[in-house]
Amino acid sequence: MTATTGIWQPHDRAPGETREVRLRAGTTELTATAAAELTWTVTEDAEGVHEVRITPDRPAAVRVAWRVPCLAATAFWAPDGGENRGLPPFWRKPRVAALEKNAPVGCLVGGGDVSLCTYAVGEVVRPVHIRTGVVEETGDFGFWAEHDAEPGAGLVLRLDLTGRPFARTLADVAEWWRGNVHENEWARGDAREPADAAEGWRGPAGEVPDVARMPAYSTWYAMQQHVDAVSVERQAGPAAELGCAAIIVDDGWHSDDRGRGYGHVGEWEPSATSFPDISGHVAAVKQAGLAYLLWYALPFVGRHTALWDRVQPYSLAYKEHMNAVIVDPRYPYIRELLAGHLTRAVQEWGMDGLKIDFIDQFAVEDPPEPGPEADCATVNEGVRRLLAMLPRDCLVELRQPYVSPGLWPYATMVRASDCPLSPAHNRQRTVDLRLIAGPLAVHADMLMWHPDETPERVAAQLVNVLFAVPQISVDLTTQTPEQLEVLRFWLGFVKEHADVLQRGAFEPARPDLVYPQVTARAADTMITARYAPLPVTVPAAGTFWLANADDSADVLLQVGHSGTARARVQTCRGRTVDDTTLELSPGMHAITVPTGGLLRLDLGSEAAL
Repeated sequence: MTATTGIWQPHDRAPGETREVRLRAGTTELTATAAAELTWTVTEDAEGVHEVRITPDRPAAVRVAWRVPCLAATAFWAPDGGENRGLPPFWRKPRVAALEKNAPVGCLVGGGDVSLCTYAVGEVVRPVHIRTGVVEETGDFGFWAEHDAEPGAGLVLRLDLTGRPFARTLADVAEWWRGNVHENEWARGDAREPADAAEGWRGPAGEVPDVARMPAYSTWYAMQQHVDAVSVERQAGPAAELGCAAIIVDDGWHSDDRGRGYGHVGEWEPSATSFPDISGHVAAVKQAGLAYLLWYALPFVGRHTALWDRVQPYSLAYKEHMNAVIVDPRYPYIRELLAGHLTRAVQEWGMDGLKIDFIDQFAVEDPPEPGPEADCATVNEGVRRLLAMLPRDCLVELRQPYVSPGLWPYATMVRASDCPLSPAHNRQRTVDLRLIAGPLAVHADMLMWHPDETPERVAAQLVNVLFAVPQISVDLTTQTPEQLEVLRFWLGFVKEHADVLQRGAFEPARPDLVYPQVTARAADTMITARYAPLPVTVPAAGTFWLANADDSADVLLQVGHSGTARARVQTCRGRTVDDTTLELSPGMHAITVPTGGLLRLDLGSEAAL
């Protein structure tokens, strides 16, 4: 039969003759359509958490659609939501999640930061088309997801209707991808098998190296393309002394051109002027105590390179504003060319890692038909094969918006997209990443500030990315003593508490208000960062830390118990300004914590700190 349109019409009708089935996950009715006969299963993994599998009897695009009442909804969370957390209309253009860009997950958030509906799709490599939004006719919130499916696998949907905190439901999605779905992707094509992946420390088989979770120095905002061996080595010693564990050398190392754009990328030879002895330079930086990562704009070959004419038959698109072509990874020649460049950096020059940029640029609309030399039909299969060829014994940084769990085996960290001198955006983007990053370390966009910036504002930037790895990108040799004190203090705090901040239970509040308060906790330690003048809940026992990034120094502590607490207050530079014992009782207690400063409470003890 032809599928009825209902509220989904006209833009949501599946083309041609389709079969339609109706099924239920708890109290929620779902409709599945495809140009094939469909079978389905619904299992309840936990109370209110359903896994739906819809399988066609032949290869076909399968779509599943459902609605939930839009009651007390405050925000819609999606990994590509940018700065907008409002409720979108259902008629907006569908988004696409694939290996190269985005992730197939979303959450309708209600009052009290609970999830009204969290969904995720098991397909993390091939494109998944998704539409979500308010249905004007009914006041419901509508969802549909669609992708090409095979008889042996089908479309797999995770639906969480538990009403738990939204952050918890998204963390469980990441675990679902990691444990139940992601490993199946190794079976596609010629990528490494699961047993091979388990030998390394990247991806689902293990955790990333500790260095990936330690502060780093980046050359990008500090130097732009004006980078050379001398300037990098000048920063290496101060960066290591302040607490950085790695240095990331960005654009500019491969060319003497300083005009921005990508017309000179693709050959990836060190500039003979700026980096005359790349191996010796890398060794000098590592001798200073830093791991070394090198930047590559992976998909691009620039007009001003010797490769330009050679790659024209293997290009996906020409980017005029970038003065470069995007090369097509469906061709073995292109994959071998690109992988060879990156492998050389690690094996010959001694690099510890790679900053791989612009993977999302492979996701071009309407790519050309592959030629006879291509060995795979789709671009994202070519991207997957390319990434599987890259060296695995090194650090790899990726960046928003390429956040698919299909990329986890190839990376160690993922960075917030560029937002120079915007603490609120950096906070939102790092928190968003933390919610679904799985095993990867989450890095903030590089931190920069005006040379005359106050220590308090420097500290506030660091506190805004407290639950991610900070990357510093200023000239460390020109910082004031006060600015250096701030860096030393807060980078030391990040390193000392990395386990709690980055691996602890993660509790961001109010996505509709750009996360004005964020908490992490593990064992008997709780750390809260305050970005707005809101009361802060104090635990009944253990050690409580409060980092204040708000202009208001008057902090209200919300206490639910009676007892004593030893309180120490430090400024943004780590200098103690108060050290006392507090008598606590249920209710609100006021305390002064300066902007950029830190409060420590040891609860239930009068012992010295």
